[in-house]
Amino acid sequence: MSPLFETIESFLSIIIAPLEWIMLFLVIGGGLYLTIHSRAYPISRIKSAFKLLFSNEKSSAGISRFQALSAVLAATVGLGNISGVAIAIHMGGPGVLVWMWLTAIIGSTIKFYSCSLSVSLRTYDNEQNPIGGPMYYMSIGIKKWGKPMAIWFSIAGLFGVLPAFTANQLTETFLNVVNPSTVSPSVSPFIWKFIFGIFLSIVSAVVIFGGLKSIVRVSSNLVPSMVVLYLLMGLSILVLNFDKIIPTFALIFQEAFNLKTIYAGGFWGLVLLGVRRAVFSNESGVGNAPMYHGQSETKTGTDEGLVAMLGPLLDTILVCTITGLIVIISGAYIENNLNGISLTLEAFRRLFFGFGDVLLMIMAFSFGLSTLLTYSYYGVKCLGFLTKKSFGNLYNYIYILSIIISAIVTLDIVIGIIDVAFALMCIPNMIAILILAPKVKNEMRQRGWLKN
Repeated sequence: MSPLFETIESFLSIIIAPLEWIMLFLVIGGGLYLTIHSRAYPISRIKSAFKLLFSNEKSSAGISRFQALSAVLAATVGLGNISGVAIAIHMGGPGVLVWMWLTAIIGSTIKFYSCSLSVSLRTYDNEQNPIGGPMYYMSIGIKKWGKPMAIWFSIAGLFGVLPAFTANQLTETFLNVVNPSTVSPSVSPFIWKFIFGIFLSIVSAVVIFGGLKSIVRVSSNLVPSMVVLYLLMGLSILVLNFDKIIPTFALIFQEAFNLKTIYAGGFWGLVLLGVRRAVFSNESGVGNAPMYHGQSETKTGTDEGLVAMLGPLLDTILVCTITGLIVIISGAYIENNLNGISLTLEAFRRLFFGFGDVLLMIMAFSFGLSTLLTYSYYGVKCLGFLTKKSFGNLYNYIYILSIIISAIVTLDIVIGIIDVAFALMCIPNMIAILILAPKVKNEMRQRGWLKN
């Protein structure tokens, strides 16, 4: 590793240390407060959420609820689930999954509140298309400090939504499975990473420069089929290893509440790691999802909130659990030289007839590409808010260039950048949600969901 990369890694690790504790308090503490505040009512309406997902309001403006959730899932159900879970298990062991699950359950309530606000407190452009997101419900709903908070969120968002993790892990997948050095031994891995980064940037640019409608059209067609294929493959592996599922769950809970770990002082580190990876996986509290859900044709905020709530449940509770079980059952996580996507690839290779890694690579590429496409829009929204809407699309040029850079830097740098930026986005967003929570509760009362 070059001295420059080592310096960057050290700097990022110093910054994230205090920020992650603040994020832990806001996501877990704030999420528990919102669960009590709503009397856990949104969680009880999962059936209604699915009905709303497949029913649309007739409107020429905005996107459908299904398209909004598909775009959000395209960003979250991806390499964060495939390699992010592997990173968490590699760093914290099997017990980290418990804290990811708990964060996801709490996170679904956070998503309900934030995405309800993104519809209730939004504005419209000259063509009467809805424009919503954290920066808008902050500036509209919080009179004194809303604008500075929105600016803080948007600046952090410019870095948080860069395609660093996805481009890096897609490149690692390519090098691990295809192994191009066997074809051209004289070409260094660095050059192959650079070439693959250029390829990813070109493919992404074709869709990204088509705008919001182009992105949601591709993601709503690509994501559902890829999720189904991934689940079928993952469930097949679990069926073939059915006798190991119960012992694996026992190991997960044993390690999550390991008395030796608690006594040694590593318990909160394990909890923190689980929260960080769950937040990275489903983005609850970060504020990305409201930027898509705020564009929905939905007229009622709490309807959109119910649909958005499905995201963490599908993303972390379902997909991450399947990935985590496979990684643990395979035993590949015990090997210190495996981490990230390379760990998940090895687990699938071991458990799916020796070619599971090849199938996973195909799905990982599809997931990763959908993530690359959807994340760009977040940055467009952030830059458009900081300047003016017409300038927002300039972010796409920065975004495309960053794909190439992300393909060649180290995984630790990538994780550090994302963790710092997500924490800086999460802090003002969670504060805003907690301040504006009474507005969502009033809407719930008006609809007869809650009694005074």
